[in-house]
Amino acid sequence: MKCLFVYNPESGKGKILKHEKYIKEKLSSIYQQVDVIKSEYAGHIFEIVRDMPDEYDTLVVAGGDGTLNEVINALGSKKKKPKIGYIPTGTVNDVAHSLDIPRSIKGAVDNILQQNVFKHDIFRMNDRFGIYVCCAGVFTESSYATGRSTKKHFGRIAYFFHGVKKIFTSPSIELKLTLPDGTLYQGKFALLLVVNSRYVAGFKLNKRASLNDGLIDVLLVRSKRDTVSLGGMAKVAGLFVNGVPLKQKKGIIKLRTNSFKLETNSSTTINLDGEKVGLGSFDFEVLKEAVEIFVPKTD
Repeated sequence: MKCLFVYNPESGKGKILKHEKYIKEKLSSIYQQVDVIKSEYAGHIFEIVRDMPDEYDTLVVAGGDGTLNEVINALGSKKKKPKIGYIPTGTVNDVAHSLDIPRSIKGAVDNILQQNVFKHDIFRMNDRFGIYVCCAGVFTESSYATGRSTKKHFGRIAYFFHGVKKIFTSPSIELKLTLPDGTLYQGKFALLLVVNSRYVAGFKLNKRASLNDGLIDVLLVRSKRDTVSLGGMAKVAGLFVNGVPLKQKKGIIKLRTNSFKLETNSSTTINLDGEKVGLGSFDFEVLKEAVEIFVPKTD
C-alpha cells in the first residue's frame, strides 16, 4: 500500500513541523511507501491532491478545516479517491470534533493506524465542494477575515474579537432559496447556515447530525430590516449556545434536504468550510458517502 502525507506548516502554531519524521515513521509501519510533501503557499495542497497519481491508497493530511477543504475540493470530482487520514492541527478543527478524531498528533496518527473507515457525505455548490458547513450573514466572515498571525497567537478567541467588532454593523442578506419541490423561501435574513457537522466554529451546534445520510440541515434566521437587529443577533447567538432546535422556532426556518437552489444579492459572500467563496447564486447538492475518512473504532 502507498500513502501520501501532505501538511500545512502554518496551521495552528506550526507544531506539525517538529513531528514530520515521527509521522512518516509511524505510517511506514503499515504502508510500503510513504511520500511527504509540505505546502508552500495558499492553495498548494489543492494542487498537490488534484494532481496526485491514482496509485496512492491513502492520503494523510495535517492542517485545519481550511486545509481539509482544499483536499475535499481536489478529490470531489475524482472517480478514484484515496482514503483520508486526518491530523487536525488547526485553530478550531470542527470536522475532527464531529468525528471524534483525536486532536493530539500522536492520537490522530494512532487513529489512522487503526484503519477504521467512515463514509462521509460531502456537498457540491456549483464547481466547489465542501464537507461540513456553508454559511452567509452575521459573524460568518470571522474565519477568513481573521489574520493568520492573529489566529496563531490567540487561537479560536481571535474569531470572537473579530465578531464583536461587527455586532452593530452587520447587514442583512437578501436571498431566495428554492427546494426541489418548488417550495420557496425569500426575504431578508441575518444568517444562512447549511450544516453537515456536529460542531461549527467550536460550538456543539447539532449533536444529532447524521454525517452520511445524504441530507443536510438548513437554517435561516429572519431579519426585518437592512441591518441585523439585536434581536436577530440574539437568535443567532442562541443557535450556537443552545444548538439546532428540534422544532421550528419563531423567526428561524429549519429544513432538511439533499439539494436546493440559492440566489443571493451580489454583495453576499459565502463561507464554505471556513473559506471565502464569492458567489451570487448556486445549485447545492449532497453527495452521499462520497469520501472515506479514518475514525476511531466505537464499542
